[in-house]
Amino acid sequence: MARLIGCRAISSISLDRFDPMTMRGMMPEAALSSGKPMPRVGMGTASFPLGATDPSTVKDVVLRAIEAGYRHFDTAAVYQTEAILGDAVAEAVRAGLVASRDELYITSKLWVAHAHPGHVLPSLRRALRKMQMEYLDLYLIHFPVSMRLAEDPESMTYSKDDLVMMDMEGVWKEMEECQRLGLTKAIGVSNFSCKKLETLLSFATISPAANQVEVHPYCRQNKLREFCKEKGIQLCAYSPLGGKGTPWSNNAVMDCPLLKQIAMERGKTIAQVCLRWVYEQGDCVIVKSFNKSRLRENLGIFDWELTNDDRHKISTLPEWRGTLDIFVHKTGPYKTVDEFWDGEITGDK
Repeated sequence: MARLIGCRAISSISLDRFDPMTMRGMMPEAALSSGKPMPRVGMGTASFPLGATDPSTVKDVVLRAIEAGYRHFDTAAVYQTEAILGDAVAEAVRAGLVASRDELYITSKLWVAHAHPGHVLPSLRRALRKMQMEYLDLYLIHFPVSMRLAEDPESMTYSKDDLVMMDMEGVWKEMEECQRLGLTKAIGVSNFSCKKLETLLSFATISPAANQVEVHPYCRQNKLREFCKEKGIQLCAYSPLGGKGTPWSNNAVMDCPLLKQIAMERGKTIAQVCLRWVYEQGDCVIVKSFNKSRLRENLGIFDWELTNDDRHKISTLPEWRGTLDIFVHKTGPYKTVDEFWDGEITGDK
């Protein structure tokens, strides 16, 4: 269940004179089954090609985001931004932007090459060392698949020829141990279908707190959202603008005539319309921009609503999924897109 801390409308706050303490008091949060509540809007740190962005640029944008009021940050081993995020958080504390790391919500993810029993805990410990932190707020299994172990645990090399079936029960039991040890306050998954969540829940002693998946007006995830609500799992949206700049993206979302029309009628940007739509579904949402004004613009979604007509029109858009066949291969455990997504390619199936 989402909650809103404070009562002053965000429309009364000048984005040019944004007070991060005011924003922190206004940021809606979602209560999870484990750990502290998750701020409903978080900032992602992935950029493509992975690891190609200048570390100083990433660090600077994280600091700018903290200044703007962001308190939720998302990284992953494969993004190669864990150490950069940790440096930015440490500097933010030194500069007094936040009193301590505890004021922030930090998520990272287990890469497929480390998704093996006996390798989950070492992977999390490596992430914590890089981030100079004692714990994460949320640790996710990045994808429901594994890859053959590399000799170098720091290697992020990816080859479809090396894909193997994940020992989901063995990996999840070690994820649970990470939480019991206090190295992460909550555990969850990413890119899991209803069917894969059902399998996981059949043996889990600690249920996943969240499932991070692609969500935007063309990938609405209605079936998965209802399933997660029923099971007490918070849905968290990535690529809310269609994943522009990623290998799987196209410009359909940002070029959509309907979304442009709604944005014009509401006096908002297309990005704000998309983010507001995701927010109204009850999802948390991960946004990403290295542009200072857009960082602040992305927070301007709380003091207005889409109309019922807007929502109905968005519901008629044709559905597609961008992250479709990344882990599908003729020699791998999932040989077709339907096998990987369990037939849940569109959100209503």
